Amino acid sequence: MEISEHIEAVRREGALLADAAARTDLTAPVPTCPDWRLSDLLRHIGQVHRWAAAFPAKGLSAPPDDADRQAVVGPIPSDAALLDWYREGHAALLTVLSEAPADVECWTFLPAPSPLAFWARRQAHETAVHRFDADAAAGSPGPGVDGALALDGIDELLRGFLLRGRPTVHSEDLRTIRIRPTDGAGSWHLTLSPEPLAVTTEERPEPADLTVSGPAAELYPLLWNRLTVERAGRVELSGDQDLFDHWRTAAAI
Repeated sequence: MEISEHIEAVRREGALLADAAARTDLTAPVPTCPDWRLSDLLRHIGQVHRWAAAFPAKGLSAPPDDADRQAVVGPIPSDAALLDWYREGHAALLTVLSEAPADVECWTFLPAPSPLAFWARRQAHETAVHRFDADAAAGSPGPGVDGALALDGIDELLRGFLLRGRPTVHSEDLRTIRIRPTDGAGSWHLTLSPEPLAVTTEERPEPADLTVSGPAAELYPLLWNRLTVERAGRVELSGDQDLFDHWRTAAAI
């Protein structure tokens, strides 16, 4: 996806998140994020948007420490003003991403063609995934995500998020999972072992222990643990279904 497409996704998904929050009591639980209320979700995403915007806006070369982070995020308002505060941070993030020079230099934490490309992509998926959470709190699903965004978000999760830092997705025995979108070219092949997770998009002739297939728009929230197999009506699991239960526990974000 192009940077402009990721920015448009931030715009759309952020507006849908606000719409879901506006029709829901802030004390409503967020089923997809146990122990959170909707107010906690708005505080989190509002802070993340302000934190993320600071990197391209200020050219930060490293994450701010706790004191500086608080200065970047600013004060968090009372619940009565929380939704407006979220909307302000969302709008400010869009302005920064839209107006930052293409060659801006700043800190990132996943591989990307450029820092601006990284932050636009990361915030597109941060916002989309938490929009699923807001919909869950509201008790009704919103519009499905665009197929291109869904494929991109699956890739960011599998070849980005889950490969950074301390590995959590592993298995005592060698196990393989194939993620196959039915509406997109290619697939992802995951190898779980005592070693860190290995992910490739190269085709493999041998069958995987588990194949997860379905439309990208359902695989995306499913793999980010925002949708259950039971509610993903067009997703099929072929092979060792216990392996998928292991995946959902190990890859929880």
